[in-house]
Amino acid sequence: MSRTAVVIYNLGGPDSPEAVRPFLKNLFSDPMILRVPAPVRWFLARFISWRRAPVARKIYARIGGRSPILPETEKQRDALQAALGDTYRVFVSMRYWHPFAEETARDVAAWAPDRVILLPLYPQFSTTTTKSFTQAWYPAAAQAGISVPTAEICCWPDADGFIDAVVRGTQAAISRLPDGAPYRILFSAHGLPKKFVESGDPYAIQVERTSAAALARLAKPDADHVVCYQSRVGPLEWLQPYTEDEINKAGAEGIALVVVPVAFVSEHSETLVELDIEYAELAVEAGVPHYVRAPTVNADSAFIATLADIVKNTGETGIGPADGTFCNAVHADCPCLKKAA
Repeated sequence: MSRTAVVIYNLGGPDSPEAVRPFLKNLFSDPMILRVPAPVRWFLARFISWRRAPVARKIYARIGGRSPILPETEKQRDALQAALGDTYRVFVSMRYWHPFAEETARDVAAWAPDRVILLPLYPQFSTTTTKSFTQAWYPAAAQAGISVPTAEICCWPDADGFIDAVVRGTQAAISRLPDGAPYRILFSAHGLPKKFVESGDPYAIQVERTSAAALARLAKPDADHVVCYQSRVGPLEWLQPYTEDEINKAGAEGIALVVVPVAFVSEHSETLVELDIEYAELAVEAGVPHYVRAPTVNADSAFIATLADIVKNTGETGIGPADGTFCNAVHADCPCLKKAA
């Protein structure tokens, strides 16, 4: 019977205070993140990681001194494994901290699958996330001796079970508001430098697609809402509007906020610290009357069932989204458009 290895992957995060600086160095050493010539990137990665590490350690200290992303991803792995059955084996890999692609590839090779499926835990495709990992995977797989057919799932921005889980979390958050209180939904996604999108990255259009799909299924689909972006760093202009600006705006208007993370599928520093602590404090300062946050989908059963369906319906090779082609011709970095060309 055919054996399929499924590699689920995410950004990764430091597992101790001592890991913060090397994690940051790995992040900023990525040419998909810091798009400057290699010698300059080598220097900047070391400088930025040295400069940002003390601040980052304080952030992680607020959630136990480490990122929860690996244990949360392992829960998703276990749930997906149960949904897929014994002819599949689900492996976890991370881009910037353990288990790296090289470590996971060795484990996959030892299991000796007949094919491999790469499944991102990023709903929306970006060159900075999905493409970055796949570029790291293939050399690691070759070094490990993996030569079986490999398929890539590039994105699933409005996959049914994912949207279902987002909507249920959003409705639960809305229910925590006082009856009749006017509110605005902030569909908040991790930011991206604007120039990346202008050069062809399809991330922003897919974030819009996720948000529109969730809004359409809400009990009040005409709810006041904004798609916004958080977690920007550095001097570049990033995708706007910024989440913190929308919080200040809501405060000036005296309207409650329901914040919904639409690009994260597990809790980590950007949700537990940035949204739950820093932005909650900003909301109080800005005069927002009520501030509630919907949870990420984590290992929600509908979400996991959808991931299982995506895997089961993936071909032996090739690159594709979960259902159809989402990108337009202007999104030159879309791997499906490149495949079609």
